[in-house]
Amino acid sequence: MPTEINSTEALQAGLLPTRQRLLAHGLYGQIQTLDDLRQFMAHHVFAVWDFMSLLKTLQRDLTCVTLPWVPTPNPATRRLINEIVLEEESDVDPQGRPTSHFELYLRAMRECGADTAPVERLLAALAEGQPVAAALEAAGAPASVRQFVQNTFDTIGTGQPHAVAAAFTYGREDLIPDMFRQLVGRLQAQFPGQLDTFIYYLDRHIQLDEEVHTPLAQQMVRELCGADASRWQVALQAAQRSLEARQALWDGVTRALALVAV
Repeated sequence: MPTEINSTEALQAGLLPTRQRLLAHGLYGQIQTLDDLRQFMAHHVFAVWDFMSLLKTLQRDLTCVTLPWVPTPNPATRRLINEIVLEEESDVDPQGRPTSHFELYLRAMRECGADTAPVERLLAALAEGQPVAAALEAAGAPASVRQFVQNTFDTIGTGQPHAVAAAFTYGREDLIPDMFRQLVGRLQAQFPGQLDTFIYYLDRHIQLDEEVHTPLAQQMVRELCGADASRWQVALQAAQRSLEARQALWDGVTRALALVAV
């Protein structure tokens, strides 16, 4: 009989094997050259983009973005979501100018010569009103990217804030510091002065996600699931699918790197 999930500690324990496999993925050690990094970024930028739809779903569901305004039940959750939106959608770049983290990532890609054309085609298709799946097709996104983004929008499509919050918390905010920390030190040593914007982006996420966002996001999951065992189970499943989708995305980057090396 499966262990009952009724707390963030139990949820994290249930996710631990998948999380450990992901953090031990061979991809991190395969990024050895600037060409390798460019290939990684050309895939990963889609995850940077679709993160905002997870966040905006939570903002829509847990704060009030309709008229007339009325206060939603939990002020602490409102503050968390609005704070993360502020920092993700309108943070500052290394020069102190307002920018979103997605736009900062695009700048980092251009700085190191990574191909931004596919994700720019995605944005153009979305601006024309195409649905996400069609826009990904128009962008020429790799299959692993399409699978990753589809999982994100499937989670959003459940209409269950606790599922979205779990994917957001354990598939993104809680994961990113440990994942990115594996890249930062080595990239700084290998390519001094060539990846300043990308290093800034990684350092910024490690700092914000680890020190501020993750503890508050875990509190959000606790509040949304409460004492409802079925909600905790849904949250576990959503977070698990998010980690598995990331594993598949990293597998796709690994295959792309192997093709380039041939």
